[in-house]
Amino acid sequence: MVNFNFAGIFMATMSKNKLYWILQVGGWGLVGLVMLLFAHIYDVQIRTDVLLKRITIVFFAGIITTHALRAVIKWSGWMLLPVEKALPRLLVAVLFTSVLFSVLILGSIEIFNLSTESKQQISFFQKVLGSTIDNGLFIFPWLMIYYFYHYYNKSRRQQLDTLKLESLVKELELKTIKAHINPHFIFNSLNSIRALVDENPQRARKAVTELSNILRSSMQTEKMETVPLEKELHIIKDYLALENMRFEDRLKVVYEIDEDTLDQPVPPMMLQTLVENAIKHGISKQINGGVIKVVSDFKENYHELVVQNTGQLNGSVNTEGFGLSSTTNRLNLLYGDKAHFEIKQINGSLVEARVLIPVEIH
Repeated sequence: MVNFNFAGIFMATMSKNKLYWILQVGGWGLVGLVMLLFAHIYDVQIRTDVLLKRITIVFFAGIITTHALRAVIKWSGWMLLPVEKALPRLLVAVLFTSVLFSVLILGSIEIFNLSTESKQQISFFQKVLGSTIDNGLFIFPWLMIYYFYHYYNKSRRQQLDTLKLESLVKELELKTIKAHINPHFIFNSLNSIRALVDENPQRARKAVTELSNILRSSMQTEKMETVPLEKELHIIKDYLALENMRFEDRLKVVYEIDEDTLDQPVPPMMLQTLVENAIKHGISKQINGGVIKVVSDFKENYHELVVQNTGQLNGSVNTEGFGLSSTTNRLNLLYGDKAHFEIKQINGSLVEARVLIPVEIH
């Protein structure tokens, strides 16, 4: 299957490159034919061999300069920018490419002695300056066709990703509580609340509010792609407050939250799922309990979310128990390969789940 997918990607890339070169050769070949046609219509006084050589120079200079322009666009990542940010850069690129185009043409004409002008005191720089605007009329349409072709393809891919995400949300919608809130947690919470009704009615009422907040948030946010971290933290704090009734002194919670990250978007219930798994597979298996540590900070161009818990991985990661599959799929759909997620044992008694989400720069 891997070989088949690799072959498919390779063939698709080869097909795109083949189409690109067909359009390059065909487009600049058409420019050459138009030049030849205009020379015939307007009866340009130039020898046929000289005219053909000059058209050949234009043909190859056009392919070389636009191919270099394409390389710059791909290397700079301008196709990933919004239109309003990309267009100014592209216009500057058109100017430089037009200058390079003019230099190649005029330089080749001088080298091969194909000039048809009478000898005048016009410097090479003046000739380049004079022909740059005319040559820009070739480069600008080429760039617009190239850019908007890829812009259209990018928009289609984004629409497909959006449809995939919507499909995933609908598929999980009926499984929200089961997928994100462990039923055993609900039963344990209700039992703890029942025990508190007579012993501590005020705490029991507060626990009911915390449980209802979690269930309401779970159902309300499931249809959202992202929510602010601050809202996600409210759910986590309610969840851990309820678990604290069960574990009492066996559960210690530590928060290290950079306040600047509170408005950062995160997939809803994702962090809560990691905390829940840390309780289920970490703290609950420890006789003396342990620590849950939740960290949110900026790391270079990423929003870093970390959940640490006392426990051991026992040499492997349970993809279902640790929510690897759902978390990875959601991150991939929202951020592609820009987001990262891993779970690892960082020392003999501490497990760490780490998520890196690219920070949106406005």
